Amino acid sequence: MNDILSGSLLLLGSVFILLSAVGILRMPDLYTRMSATTKASTLGIGLVLLGTVFYWQDFGIASRAVAIIVFLFLTAPVAAHVIGRAAYLGKVPLWEKTIINEFKKSEHPSENGSSMHE
Repeated sequence: MNDILSGSLLLLGSVFILLSAVGILRMPDLYTRMSATTKASTLGIGLVLLGTVFYWQDFGIASRAVAIIVFLFLTAPVAAHVIGRAAYLGKVPLWEKTIINEFKKSEHPSENGSSMHE
């Protein structure tokens, strides 16, 4: 039973990692590529690590895998945000079909009546 669960988690994690790689190739700009790859790869790596935990059933491996999963789920979104912000401030162009630009609103606080330093 554990082999089936472990194999299923490993396979599902590998599919998410593959989708992440496809996202890099198929998405039109840096921002959508980064969003697709960050979400899919983080979930994929988490599932692969859970699959190894169920396969080996060892406390040392499980504790390390859980620590890695927690670290990834905490750092991947922050890193993606920082990279996206740096790219936006570095004038990396948005996709021409982008409709909403939320960051542009916060760049000019006087236009929307609020201040970033309040």
